[in-house]
Amino acid sequence: MRILLDECVPWPMHKLLGGHICSTVQSQGWGGIKNGELLQRAEGEFDLFITSDQNIRYKKPDGATHRHH
Repeated sequence: MRILLDECVPWPMHKLLGGHICSTVQSQGWGGIKNGELLQRAEGEFDLFITSDQNIRYKKPDGATHRHH
């Protein structure tokens, strides 16, 4: 499984994911990219995206926000 770790996830976390291919947002050259675009890029290259950004669940790949009711 290819796993992408967000900028806010400490790199040592990859040690808990043995047997998987781990990359970081920074190593992909995607540092500082907004969440919507980041999700869109990650979707085509990774099986799993790990983040601690609690607001990302409200993002659509096009960058628009979901409305929480």
